[in-house]
Amino acid sequence: MAFVNYATGNLALKIVYYGPGLSGKTTNLRYIYTNMDADFRGELICLETDTERTLFFDLLPVKAGIIDNFKIHLQLMTVPGQVFYAASRKSVLKGVDGIVFVADSQIPLLDANLESFDGLRRNLLEHNVDINFIPLVFQYNKRDLDNLIPVETFNNLLNPIGFPYIETCAIKGKGVFETLKEITKLAIPVVKEKIREDERKIVGKERLKKKKEEEKETPKKEEPRKKDEIKFIAKEKGVPLRVTKVKFKTQKDIEDELENLAKDFTESKE
Repeated sequence: MAFVNYATGNLALKIVYYGPGLSGKTTNLRYIYTNMDADFRGELICLETDTERTLFFDLLPVKAGIIDNFKIHLQLMTVPGQVFYAASRKSVLKGVDGIVFVADSQIPLLDANLESFDGLRRNLLEHNVDINFIPLVFQYNKRDLDNLIPVETFNNLLNPIGFPYIETCAIKGKGVFETLKEITKLAIPVVKEKIREDERKIVGKERLKKKKEEEKETPKKEEPRKKDEIKFIAKEKGVPLRVTKVKFKTQKDIEDELENLAKDFTESKE
């Protein structure tokens, strides 16, 4: 669930890029980071133990469908896709608001994609989340190469219920921001409903009744409903990528640090 700070009016959505090793998850994050204006993104941080690592940074869309009075921020992160990095993948999914599954389009990697997606499904279940009921976008990456898995095959095997999918070449930036906008558009309405449910519980029946009575006395003019618009500010190219590495002893330390970063993020951003 997104981190909400009622005092500052900030809300942070957690977006995880998931997929098999070397499918292009880190390439996505690096491209987004290096093509965003510094005023609208935080520091690129690599949280790591001796064996595992998590890449993380926060991002501010200029327009992202304000949820009531809350200003939306994104927290983008990914973990290694290799099979032996199971702890990282499981822990980073805790409280996730949206997932981008980055699939490698090369035919020899079909089994790796299927295994990774099954691992995603199982890891979400351990957090009591059904993969069919969470915002999810498929990114079929490396479409610039030869010997590719057909999109129809991907959709039949990975995406039979019809989640959005985008064909990309992340290393060239093709489809990268389109993917980010799509998962953000899917995640916002879900988080919006959760926030309103929490507010209804906080307000209580009596206060809610009073609010409705006041609204009847001073009816508001109905305005056409606008679609959520997602917009990011690009920066001038050529600035070198800098990654801050932070060392921890255990994966649990990384999980705690991610939670602290999310809380600090909602408190400090304006």
